[in-house]
Amino acid sequence: MCQNKQHSHHSEHAKVNHTIHGEHHARHGSMVTDFKKRFWICLILSIPVLALSPMIQMFIGLGETLRFKGDMYWLALISSIVYFYGGSPFLKGSVSEVKSKRLGMMTLIGVAITVAYLYSMANVFGLKGTDFFWELVTLIDIMLLGHWIEMKSVMGAGEALEQLARLMPSQAHKVQEDGSMIEIPLAELHFGDHVLVKPGEKVPVDGQILKGETSLNEAMLTGESMPVAKTIGANVIGGSINGEGSILVEVNKTGNESFLSQVIELVRQAQESKSKTQDLANRAAFWLTIIALIGGASALIAWITFGRESLPFALERMVSVMVVACPHALGLAIPLVVAVSTSLAAQRGLLIRDRAAFEIARNIQAIIFDKTGTLTKGEFGVTDVLVFDPSMTEKEIINYAASIERFSEHPIAKGIVQASEMKLDADNFSAIPGKGAQALVLHKQMKVVSPGYLREKNIKIEDKHIAELSSQGKTVIFLLIEDELKGAIALADIIRPESKLAITALKAMGISCIMLTGDNKKVADWVAKEIGLDEVFAEILPHQKVEKIKEIQARGLTVAMTGDGVNDAPALAQADVGIAIGAGTDVAIETADIILVKSNPQDVVAIIELAKATYKKMIQNLAWATGYNTVALPLAAGILYKSYNIALDPAFGAILMSLSTVICAVNSRMLRIEN
Repeated sequence: MCQNKQHSHHSEHAKVNHTIHGEHHARHGSMVTDFKKRFWICLILSIPVLALSPMIQMFIGLGETLRFKGDMYWLALISSIVYFYGGSPFLKGSVSEVKSKRLGMMTLIGVAITVAYLYSMANVFGLKGTDFFWELVTLIDIMLLGHWIEMKSVMGAGEALEQLARLMPSQAHKVQEDGSMIEIPLAELHFGDHVLVKPGEKVPVDGQILKGETSLNEAMLTGESMPVAKTIGANVIGGSINGEGSILVEVNKTGNESFLSQVIELVRQAQESKSKTQDLANRAAFWLTIIALIGGASALIAWITFGRESLPFALERMVSVMVVACPHALGLAIPLVVAVSTSLAAQRGLLIRDRAAFEIARNIQAIIFDKTGTLTKGEFGVTDVLVFDPSMTEKEIINYAASIERFSEHPIAKGIVQASEMKLDADNFSAIPGKGAQALVLHKQMKVVSPGYLREKNIKIEDKHIAELSSQGKTVIFLLIEDELKGAIALADIIRPESKLAITALKAMGISCIMLTGDNKKVADWVAKEIGLDEVFAEILPHQKVEKIKEIQARGLTVAMTGDGVNDAPALAQADVGIAIGAGTDVAIETADIILVKSNPQDVVAIIELAKATYKKMIQNLAWATGYNTVALPLAAGILYKSYNIALDPAFGAILMSLSTVICAVNSRMLRIEN
């Protein structure tokens, strides 16, 4: 009862989380709609403003033909509507920035449009000069368009979260105790419930298969491209797509405990977390705002005092400087890249918990691997078969040995059984305590024994390969038929086929590859030689791993630790970047900075490459944003006006500013994981 209550609480919590996330997305969507609506209304209102503006009429050669009594009041009225309605988001934003003492782009836009509006209104009501109404409305139009495009880009960058959330079906087929089936919402499922998943449907929960067998497509969750075969007892992940068979699943995780919920939460946290590069962009944006306000005021004073130009011209320079300097691109340069990279990583089963550590990953100089379960599978497998009787084959040696060993639960026995193609009937099975096992196979007495048994029975081994296999730390067992030595089988912890590829790729990047293991030196040296490691520390106890990492860090190297996240937790915490590999559905590994869902060392290469590519995109965006301002600001201030009659007007400055923002957004969306 208590357990059901607890899981009901989790379900409610999940509903609340989903609601909050939904509300956040809905709010973001409504902002896009709001900017779009404001843009179109203001654009339509801008047409009569342009038609009524004396400067535009003169520019297109109409002279005074469109002038009529009170036209300037109509011009002021329509422009006022555009200013208060279209300019409202910027005016509110600038007030908010001033109150929080964090001046930014909204302050610049607010000041620019307010100066243009007040000066133009003063012109209508008596001040001698030229109005700015047409520039005011076109500036607001372009700003609204830029924000609309920007908000759409931000939503696009965060879409992976929505795609993940959409992976879960809304209903589940709950199988009741009497065998009947009812359709219920996911939020009403509890721990221990049974659900039926039909072919082609999405798995609604994390659980364990009680009946049936099938294959599941887990690509969107783990990045595993091939369907994964599942039988009775196998775990399934909510959100994966069922293949050809119906399965009965017992619920063991609900609500925010589920793998998918945890992934969504991790991705959200990572996207919201501040990066060091973001701090740089924020500081640059703040100082750019200060420079723009001072620069705008200086341009105004300089043109009136030293340039001896009219007040309207000087005001236009000031407004242009403020518009051009708006740090839109700077504000988006980093967050968009962060959103895209985090989402991309999650789709590949690479979960980033700490953005700062992820940024450090591009500078990794040494990477330390745990052996068992990371570079190796953590299970015994056959590596070599020696045949001493010419009349027999390697397959026969393994098949005979497996026929006896299938009765044993020992890890070595399991390794032999897995390697065999067929198992023969065996009678009179019995263990030889501490030495092996025996049975009658094909009416012959067969034994699978250890080297100790051979020594005890004084059976000599002539083959020199035995010593070589033992020196590699492999476990060697022998097959005897009617007490005659027929062959030997060597077993070792199986090296993952991806390990060598990963080490080769890391070394090509100039990264030193080191292994830490509690295993004996012979085994460690054999694994190191097979996959090409640079350095090995063997027979290291778990608490000593931290000391070894400190020792390598003392060499002045940036160190990453890659382990299974359980007994390697202190080492993962000590390293500059902690990478938990093969976490499976256990994504809540507190000590790891990055969690790799699959047990694939090549994902370590992928995360480093993504970190490098992400940083490159950030720098490209920052370079574009600051570079654009460096060139455009002097032009807006009118530095080339006296010599070449070149000066950016506010509307054209706004186009350039919006264009730079869109370029940053597009550049961010082009981020890719290469392999």
